Amino acid sequence: MSEGALLELRGIYKSFPGVKALQNVDFNLRKGEIHALMGENGAGKSTLIKVLTGVYTKDEGDITLDGQSVNIRSPQDAQHMGISTVYQEITLCPNLSVAENIYIGRSDNVIQNWKEMFSGAEKMLKALDIPAEATAQLASCSIAVQQMVAIARAVDMDCKVLILDEPTSSLDDQEVQKLFKLMRDLKERGVGIIFVTHFLDQVYEVCDKITVLRDGKLVGEYPIKELPRVELVSKMLGKELDDMSEIKTHDVVKDDDDSVPVIYEAEGLSSTEGIKPFDFHIKKGEVNGFVGLLGSGRSECVRAIFGADRVLSGTVKKNGKIVKIQKPIDAMKNGIAYLPEDRKVDGIIGELSVKDNIILALQVMKGFFKPLSKSEAEAFAAEYIDMLKIKTASADTPIKSLSGGNQQKCIVARWLLTHPEYLILDEPTRGIDVGTKVDIQKLVLKLAEEGMSITFISSETDEMLRTCSRLIVMRDRKVVGELKGEDLTQSKIMSTIAGGEVQS
Repeated sequence: MSEGALLELRGIYKSFPGVKALQNVDFNLRKGEIHALMGENGAGKSTLIKVLTGVYTKDEGDITLDGQSVNIRSPQDAQHMGISTVYQEITLCPNLSVAENIYIGRSDNVIQNWKEMFSGAEKMLKALDIPAEATAQLASCSIAVQQMVAIARAVDMDCKVLILDEPTSSLDDQEVQKLFKLMRDLKERGVGIIFVTHFLDQVYEVCDKITVLRDGKLVGEYPIKELPRVELVSKMLGKELDDMSEIKTHDVVKDDDDSVPVIYEAEGLSSTEGIKPFDFHIKKGEVNGFVGLLGSGRSECVRAIFGADRVLSGTVKKNGKIVKIQKPIDAMKNGIAYLPEDRKVDGIIGELSVKDNIILALQVMKGFFKPLSKSEAEAFAAEYIDMLKIKTASADTPIKSLSGGNQQKCIVARWLLTHPEYLILDEPTRGIDVGTKVDIQKLVLKLAEEGMSITFISSETDEMLRTCSRLIVMRDRKVVGELKGEDLTQSKIMSTIAGGEVQS
């Protein structure tokens, strides 16, 4: 075991049917170290954490804790060994007091009575400088304080390794600073902290080292001072800084064409999902997009545009006229359509047929008291099944039996049937085969050439460069830049995401 090491994982493998989630992954944590675990969606971070906490059993590899080889077969094993996890969603009991939440379910019988429990909790809260009363109901505390109480509970149970899984995603800036102070205090006490987050600024503010995973494999471990942000972004995305992917030219509208009208514009738009006020516009026939790392706020921006999340501020104009878009039906009536990021949760209705899924949005706009006739529904379904080359036995086949790519095409068909002026596509090609990806990209460009305005979001920057003439760059839920023309390059995207660093 390495000198000063608290925890070592060596050669960890974990597979599921058809998926190699972890392949020969190493991870090291020292006492008194805050270590960021970074990677995009599907990189293997959650799987590695679940192996470490006993939720999953590793297929191969060795885990060493405090110099001793350990076999973690359950979450209880991990807890007894001093490995604790605090998740993004608070897993405490809001109807109980702070003290009860700290000590509930303990098997060590350290507390003999209520007075002793409240006294012990007060001492712990004071020692960790947590701004809460032991007798207060947990529900009355802010989310940040609830996170700290969860950490206090973990620390009091002889925690050696503390895993913080996206703890700051629901916190404001002041609450984040309070949490960081607690993390630094624990670091001084020798606790090793694994910090999982998508916020780059926070990583560079509080962490000592970074381990990057990509596609289930270890990219590397780096001291924070030796890994500039732009290099971190490139390692997470798997793109070298000089990778200048060829951009396909197409005849869609460019933003600087003053002869083309603006279809949609927003000023100072913000939402309940933490999106800082942003300005946005799109012209007729333009394809633009939002880029940024997972968690940067790409999806939340378009959800605010569509009214899918509650809007807190902002003025919206459609074709030059001020409109109110407070819910999706308002957007739909203004000619705006939205294909959501998660087709399984927000897109398809699995038990319904392909036909019923395709006509759904049009039926909502007409009202359910004015149902489409059977012949109309069948004609619409047949038209779009043919247009988008949807592979299905028939229009009456349950959509859940189709492949992911064909399900996605059905959702695209649903919105095209409403004949929108402005179409928002959030991750339309995620999890589908290469051939279908190409079909969807070609469709986007064809629709734009026919005059439809499209906002396109993809985690694959190559795809964004092929389809978009303008990119809005996101970091930490705020707009940090806009790229077009000669700036539409991999390296410029990454440097802007990273904070404006210019590669020399």
